[in-house]
Amino acid sequence: MSSRTYAEAGVDTAAGDRAVELMKSAVRATHGPEVLGGVGGFAGLFDASALLGYRRPLLASSTDGVGTKVAIAQAIDKHDTIGHDLVGMVVDDIVVVGAKPLFMTDYIACGKVVPERIADIVRGIAEACELTGTALVGGETAEHPGLLGVDDYDVAGAATGIVEADRILGSERVQDGDVVLALASSGLHSNGYSLVRHILAKAGIGYGDRSDDLGATWGEALLTPTRLYTTPLLRVVDEFSGASAGSATENGAVHALSHVTGGGIAANLARVLPQGSWAEVDRSTWSPAPVFRVLSDIAGTSLESSEGTWNLGVGFLAVVDAASAAAIAQALTDGGIATWQVGTVRLDAVAARPAGDFEQGAKGVDGGAVRLVGAYANGAN
Repeated sequence: MSSRTYAEAGVDTAAGDRAVELMKSAVRATHGPEVLGGVGGFAGLFDASALLGYRRPLLASSTDGVGTKVAIAQAIDKHDTIGHDLVGMVVDDIVVVGAKPLFMTDYIACGKVVPERIADIVRGIAEACELTGTALVGGETAEHPGLLGVDDYDVAGAATGIVEADRILGSERVQDGDVVLALASSGLHSNGYSLVRHILAKAGIGYGDRSDDLGATWGEALLTPTRLYTTPLLRVVDEFSGASAGSATENGAVHALSHVTGGGIAANLARVLPQGSWAEVDRSTWSPAPVFRVLSDIAGTSLESSEGTWNLGVGFLAVVDAASAAAIAQALTDGGIATWQVGTVRLDAVAARPAGDFEQGAKGVDGGAVRLVGAYANGAN
């Protein structure tokens, strides 16, 4: 009787080892002196002694993937940007509470380990980790023959951050009259790709087809990496903290942050507002990027109909003290992220909410109420 081997079952452990060798230098670039043990251990080690300087440190954690955007990367065989998307989806959730990211791990499931492809993905993760000050301390690549096709894969990640208990951002800090700032997205980011793929498939458009309106092939345009907000946002939170910021609030001018992912602008803003508050987001303050307009035109639908799916040009929202709003917007814009005012938060006790349909909280959070009003601007923001 012939022996059966793991390789005969479709799992190539040697390919996995080659992938690790190809990604080692990129992963090491994210390591500071607090990371122990290097690459390849059973567990990543992070020296937490630096946390002893915190008065009451709270750990923040987040986990996510990039959804069906991976299908486009696989279709055009381009894998070096998916890692940026993963870090954006995971690490930028941590900054919402004001936490500084410490470390991250990743998980890649694939039908067949192609070392160069896996290394491309992990290099992208490592590059984005380095940009956000996050140590990539470990990960796993799992080969699932028979479950996934040879060119199929999915990615996921988890990250941990830290914040002082008295510096947590959130609905408790929001006050009547706070200004809502919008931070521009780089495009679709990593949400709504099932709808994108459906629209293009129904129209018979391939990812290799060129779009003159987008100045690239569809595949290239749709793989625009998710913008990373962690570093500029944490810088602004620190700069405008307490009395040194000239804020009207002793705990800082930045009160709440919202990462605009699944659910769109209204639902994600509602999650970080207190019960009894409401805000109207003025569409006329910006013009959604061409990718949103072209997709809507192809589908024969309005931009408004996709507001619960796409970010439509707003990747993050910041709820800030009105006295500091202009300075915060300028600081973020100067740092490379176009930022502008889109609305004001009101409390029902001060100003009764107008009649009409509002998004009331989201994802199990009974928060504030938000709706988008007006018409989108036609020109560039």
